[in-house]
Amino acid sequence: MTDLSKNILYEDSDILVINKPAGLVVHPDGRTKEPSVSEWFVSAYPDSKDVGESIEKTSGEIIERAGVVHRIDRDTSGILLLAKTKEGHECLKEQFMNREVEKIYHVFVYGNLKDDRGTINLPIGKSTSNFRKWSAQRGARGEMREAITYFQVLKRLEDKSATFVEAKPKTGRTHQIRVHLEAIHHPVVGDKLYAKGKTPVLGFERLALHARQISFKTVKGEKMTIEAPYPEDFQRAIDMIG
Repeated sequence: MTDLSKNILYEDSDILVINKPAGLVVHPDGRTKEPSVSEWFVSAYPDSKDVGESIEKTSGEIIERAGVVHRIDRDTSGILLLAKTKEGHECLKEQFMNREVEKIYHVFVYGNLKDDRGTINLPIGKSTSNFRKWSAQRGARGEMREAITYFQVLKRLEDKSATFVEAKPKTGRTHQIRVHLEAIHHPVVGDKLYAKGKTPVLGFERLALHARQISFKTVKGEKMTIEAPYPEDFQRAIDMIG
């Protein structure tokens, strides 16, 4: 089992914040047996095993998601909030629903993103080409849900092969940053789903997306801003671009 005790960035009696390593799922999907954040959470905080909401699959199988309030993708590293108590879960869930949680992601994208900053305001629906994908482009199917992402360029590579970007999602759609960046023709470096066939650059062997910072209120109403240090592959890429 993965031990995440060294990855704790903040903890109080109700809320836990960890720096999730890339490659680790937040909770099991019911299809495969593999380590997950929620598995570690239950072993480290057995009193909190009933905190969170389980989901029922179409097969009728119940998947427990102890502590889980929100998710980040398996290959994304960085900030993840977990609830240790029902009060903590309700407090965070309400803030997410009211869009009061502020999230900042750092990401490397392919190509030279010309605008220094901007807003991507494109609704997201299901892709017609792949059931695992979402789309913000014409021809997406199903309900098109509002999605807004603000971005700002942090650094450009001299050879224009990639751009280092800060992204702030106002909404929290599945794969939102990845879908929005693909829609403006600058998909995330190493994204096997939305940048298929593109060669990873800057040494990345995974999705070059890191949940860098989060701001939320504790149960007592205190505003917290927590930052997740870069993992080795991110720091190496940042050092490479100077």
